Amino acid sequence: MIPMAEEATAQVENKQETQEPQQAERKVARRKKAPTPKKAAGAISAPDILLFGKYDFNIEIRDPSVKNYVNLKPMFYPSTFRSDSKKKFSKANLNIVERLANDIMRGGTGGKIGGRVIRTKGRLQGKKFKVMRIIEDAFDIVQEQTGQNPLKIYINALENAAPIEDTTRVRYGGIISNIPVDVSASRRLDIAIRNISMAAVIGGFGNKRNLTETLANELILAAKNDVNSYAIKRKNEIERMARSAK
Repeated sequence: MIPMAEEATAQVENKQETQEPQQAERKVARRKKAPTPKKAAGAISAPDILLFGKYDFNIEIRDPSVKNYVNLKPMFYPSTFRSDSKKKFSKANLNIVERLANDIMRGGTGGKIGGRVIRTKGRLQGKKFKVMRIIEDAFDIVQEQTGQNPLKIYINALENAAPIEDTTRVRYGGIISNIPVDVSASRRLDIAIRNISMAAVIGGFGNKRNLTETLANELILAAKNDVNSYAIKRKNEIERMARSAK
């Protein structure tokens, strides 16, 4: 009886050993034959998403310092709820077009700039959709006048309007002096966006041109590095003060 039991156990073990490789081969064959998931009808991939349904996001950024902070995530209408606004460097995850819209929405009475007090009176504060339409119309004007992708013009304007040096106040005892400092990449981008949006507000203040036209004009001038651009003037002024403080 004992030899028969040992023989039956050996047969079962041999059967299991032969079945294990066969099962492994079947699993590999099933993986190879597994059909790839089909794209749902009407689904759009990321490369097919265009800004406002018109403009490509495939833009080359020449400035290596601001490259890590320029977000060109493909979106039809760049608008988020900024749930991570309290996190450090969260602005780097925000689409660069939406950052321009957020700066244009600045409310309140503004401040004295260029000898004039700019009073927006909060007419654009919180009106994200209206501001996005203004940017869309401005980009259309840029495309008509230059024949290029307006998103590329916008990126070039930011690169040209971003200052490299700035000054800061330092107190030594009772003496306060200005010293030159290098500007971080994040702050360079912040200053450029703020100056471009402020230039659009100043240009339309007490002028026959509306905000759409002034924004388009500022983007074109800044992209050409034209001294008539308000953002370029501010950049040159900031860097001149930094050089004089050395």
